[in-house]
Parts: sequence; C-alpha cells; structure tokens
Amino acid sequence: MTQKKKGKVGFVSLGCAKNLCDTEVMLHRLLQAGYEITPEETEADVVIINTCAFIESAKKEAIDNILDIAWLKEHGKLRGLVVAGCLPERYREQVLKEMPEIDAVIGVGALDKIEEAVAQAMESGGKKYCCLPPKDACPLGGDRIVTTGEAFAYIKIAEGCNNRCAYCAIPSIRGELRSRPIEDIVAEAKNLDEMGIRELVVIAQDTTVYGLDLYGEYALPRLLRAITENTKIPWIRILYCYPDKITEELIREVRDNDRIVKYIDLPVQHISDKMLSAMNRHGDSACVRDAIRRLREAIPEIVIRSTAIVGFPGEGEDDFEQLCRFISEGPFARFGAFPYSREEGTPACSMKEQIDEDVKQKRYDILMRHQLAVSEAFQASLVGDTVQVLCEGFDPVSGSYWGRSFREAPEIDGKIWFSAPRRIREGEFVPVRITEAMDYDLVGEAQI
Repeated sequence: MTQKKKGKVGFVSLGCAKNLCDTEVMLHRLLQAGYEITPEETEADVVIINTCAFIESAKKEAIDNILDIAWLKEHGKLRGLVVAGCLPERYREQVLKEMPEIDAVIGVGALDKIEEAVAQAMESGGKKYCCLPPKDACPLGGDRIVTTGEAFAYIKIAEGCNNRCAYCAIPSIRGELRSRPIEDIVAEAKNLDEMGIRELVVIAQDTTVYGLDLYGEYALPRLLRAITENTKIPWIRILYCYPDKITEELIREVRDNDRIVKYIDLPVQHISDKMLSAMNRHGDSACVRDAIRRLREAIPEIVIRSTAIVGFPGEGEDDFEQLCRFISEGPFARFGAFPYSREEGTPACSMKEQIDEDVKQKRYDILMRHQLAVSEAFQASLVGDTVQVLCEGFDPVSGSYWGRSFREAPEIDGKIWFSAPRRIREGEFVPVRITEAMDYDLVGEAQI
C-alpha cells in the first residue's frame, strides 16, 4: 500500500555550496519521512528557507526571501514557513521576535530536527517551533538528495573553522573545526559514484586543515587518496585551500593523482602585509607568493583561483596599489573580489579607519578591471585548443550545449558553450575545440 504523503514541502537554499549540502540532507530526511518535495513554492504547504548570514548582502537576501514567501500565507495555500541555517543561528533571539511571519526556526546544529519543525509549522496555530542546540551538535554528513544534476556533486568534509579571520563571522555561526572521519566521507563518495556523478567537488570552510582535529595532522592528501582508491569518479576538485597550509604532500598528491583536476581555489584576500596582519590571516605576502610559486613549479598547467577583499579597515592607497599590481601580474586565471562588509561581532567591526562605501565600490571596480585584462589574455590563449568538457546541459534558446573543462569550477567560474552533431547527455565528457573567447566564457565545437 502506497504511503500517504504528509504534505508538500518547498525549499529555498541560499548562500554557499556548504549550505547547499545541508539543504540536501534536509531534503532526504523529509522524503524519508513521507513528505513530497515540490519545486513550486505556490504549491507547497510548507516552505523551508535555508539561509546565509555571512555578510550584509546575504542577510538582506535571506530577509527578502522570507518576506516574499510569507506573502503566500495570506495569498496562497502556504500553511507554514521554516527558516533554517545561518540567519537564526547568528540572530538567535531576534528572528522569531522580529519576523512573526516565521513559524519555525532551526539552527545549524539541528538539521536532524527538520521533520519536527515542518510538522509543527503545518499545525502551528500560532505556536512557534524553535530548535537552536549547540553548533557542534549537528551530525556531520548524512544521506542527501543531490540537487546539482548528474554531472557533479559537492562533498563537505568538515564543519566550522578555527582560523579566526578578523572580518569573518563563520566561527560564531558554525563553530570550531569538526572534521568528518575519512571512512564516512569515502562511504558518501562511493554512493555518489554509484549514482553516476562525474565530478566530486571537495569543500569545507578550510579544506587544507582537514583532519587536524581528528588525526593530529593535515590529512587532506590521505583523504584524497582514499576517495580515488575507493571510487571511479573521474574528476575530483578541491576548493577553499589556504596558502599557509599548502604542504609539499598536498602538492604531490594533486600533481601525481590523475583524477584530481589541476585546479585549486586559494583565497588570499590581500597581498599587503599590513592588511594581511590586520585581517588576522595566517601567512604574509611571502607565504602567499611562495604557495603560488611551489604550485606552478610542480604543476605547470595548474589553474589557480582566488578571492580578495577591498576596503578593509585601514586599507590605504599604497595597500590597494600593491593588490592591483599583484593581480596585474596574473597569478590567478580565475579571480573574484568583494567589498569589505562590516559585520557585528567580528574584530574588524570595531576597528578604526573604516572605509567609505563609495571608496570600497570604486576600488572593487578598479581591481576587477585589472583582473579582466588577465582573464581576457588567459581566455584568448585557449582559442584553437581542444579541451575535455564535462557536459552539464543544453540551452534550447541558443541551441548550444554547455559545460566545463578542468579549468572551470561549477557555479563560480565561466562556462564553455559548444555545438555538437549529435545529442550529448548531461554528465558526458566531450572533446571540444575552442573557437572563441569571451571575458569569462568560451565557445567551441564538439570534436566527435
């Protein structure tokens, strides 16, 4: 006898890929509990918004989404609204008090309470549900519903962070570093392999520190070996690596392991020693340059992606010029920048010499123009090459397939658009000759 569905649940997942993994765990739990998942909020009995609250723009996006969905309670069939994740975790006392539209909140340590929260939201009658246990109470990992398609999936190897960068609210939201055991991660990777996932994207707040709390050493190389020994997933990509923790063992593993794509995400945040010290970054400019040099010497074809913050308190014109000169040297094929966001509860919030918003924006625009010149030259150098592309979809408007080579990480870098003489399925690897370069995307023709 078919189990009667308990109701329809819609999801809105905001923020980073690490947050998306939490959403996917909640999706699985609710499906197992007998709920039906709907992509249409207008059809849902309950909507769950998994929020980000890392910076001011993320908080605004979360609040806007809450208010938009809450409109459906009066003008649609929506019976309950659940808010999960970083916003209720960061603003524990305020969320329910200041937003009466919300029926239930759960913090980052309460993913396993999502069924209770949804049930209460559906039957609320004015009674609110609140579950905000200690941050480290959250079970690490768990079965999940992959929402990123057939080509790739994220795998979160740790939670929390001990780095304590002066601008960052993550430790107060997500807590201290908690690594997942290697065997648990390998078991999840094997499940993803059996599902046909072709690219595994390894993520954490800081992947390079993985295992220090469990094994007393940086265990990322050991983890990568275990994943490749126990799965057949063709591509393994590493994000969120920190320059001061780029060990020789990690470089060798990336160099010698054919299934680890030659791409690394290395957020540097600045190059001025004065600013790196003020940000409480672990490692000075010499450390940053040395990490880049060692990676390039060992792996000449490697693509390095990075990020930087402009307008941090006390950033002078000389500091900013150092950063511009550094970016113009072309250390990063892929790069993104962010104007500094002043976040309460962080050391940087109370620092003197806060920078005006218009100055931050001007510096951001200038820095990204420097990177655009680098990116254009890098993209142009690929014209005429034939590259292996992982197909991720088809756009009926342009009549083109799209995907990525090893040089592009999902959702943060550009795409490769290509034509093909036959149907290409999602998750298929295709040789594509690059015929045109744009600022961040490439165009090509499948060679089949």
